[in-house]
Amino acid sequence: MNKKTSSKLSILTEKIQTKQAVVGVIGLGYVGLPLALETVKNGFSAIGFDKNIDKINSLNQKQSYISDLLSASIQEAVDSKKFMATNQFELLQQADIILICVPTPTTADKSPNITYIEEAVMKIQQHMTEGTLIILESTTYPGTTREIIYPIIEQGGYTVGDNCFIAYSPERIDPGNRHFNVKNTPKVVGGLTQNSTELAKLFYEEALKTQVHCVSTPEVAEMEKLLENTFRQVNIALINELSKVCHAMNIDIWEVVNAAATKPYGFMRFTPGPGVGGHCIPIDPKYLLWIGQQHGVHVSIIDIADKVNGSMPQFVVERLTNYLNIQRKPLEGAKVIVIGVTYKPNINDTRESPALKIVQLLQSANCEIQIVDPFIEEVCNMRTVQLTSELIQQADGVVILTNHSNINYEMIDDNANFIFDTRQTDYAFSNENYYKL
Repeated sequence: MNKKTSSKLSILTEKIQTKQAVVGVIGLGYVGLPLALETVKNGFSAIGFDKNIDKINSLNQKQSYISDLLSASIQEAVDSKKFMATNQFELLQQADIILICVPTPTTADKSPNITYIEEAVMKIQQHMTEGTLIILESTTYPGTTREIIYPIIEQGGYTVGDNCFIAYSPERIDPGNRHFNVKNTPKVVGGLTQNSTELAKLFYEEALKTQVHCVSTPEVAEMEKLLENTFRQVNIALINELSKVCHAMNIDIWEVVNAAATKPYGFMRFTPGPGVGGHCIPIDPKYLLWIGQQHGVHVSIIDIADKVNGSMPQFVVERLTNYLNIQRKPLEGAKVIVIGVTYKPNINDTRESPALKIVQLLQSANCEIQIVDPFIEEVCNMRTVQLTSELIQQADGVVILTNHSNINYEMIDDNANFIFDTRQTDYAFSNENYYKL
């Protein structure tokens, strides 16, 4: 290690240890914003960057646009004078550490779309200064950090491990989770160089006060993130397919799962539902599928799991049709109340939500639906409505697609002609026409 490298490393190390390092966070969504606010809570100054001017205005007005993030948290950060939000990316020159938390969707052919990462890195290269630590948090395929990020930074005259440092640390944000968040979920870190790994580890320990597990390369960290979400996708698909078998055999899948969960080893509880949604489970396994194909390996289990989970909205509609038929009502023209359209409870995110596919299928069948979701004002060209006893009584049935905790399930139980619960809501329904997925 030459003197110049040693100097850059020691300067940034001291800045992190003394909380003098300025943190830049690119992408102020479910991942980036909580991360930025947590670094501020722990004594660092943070600059949040986003192209969306509405988000910038909301933050500078101390208002949250994320359902499970209180505006009070933003107000505290802004009032501390240690946080600001901006769309002026030239301010990246002020940052000692830059975290990339941008979306990584798929293209129409289901291959990775990393244009947001590339755009962010180009802006970093244009404005960064020597000695900066760059950490990618966005979920992506193994090789992105080394093959995409570093070459762009290198074009700016930088050498990793010398006058800049680059690492990968996958985000582990679970929106709506009341038990685990950015400050108590361990981080995984893999740097392009050993000193990059050590700097990233030190930063997360100081900025998040959490445990950090270091791995040998960014590729290991990138792959482990894909493993996390592919593991969930595959196991959800297994239980969803089993739910179809149990329904055909008149066996209660929920009782089966509860019984299996009594085993203290070798079993992890997964539950059936109307499909998978959100920014992770429907998307991330496709990155693993794609990178496998690039190396001549077809990960067939991902294809199968994707098809099984993708079939669940149609299965839900078929089951709903059967319950309507019991009431001597055809699907066409039936009045159905849909409870919840977000991809999981107690958040305002509908990305990839299976509920949207179900709503679209019902609309195509000319079913008269009304949507109740306290977190959403409009969806599928429909305004959501308030839940009332009159609304429920006038409907032919109620289908619960997302089990928000602030829904009056007792009112549904008392007034519905029938209830089809695709989530096994915690409320103990007594309605004689209550059906579970």
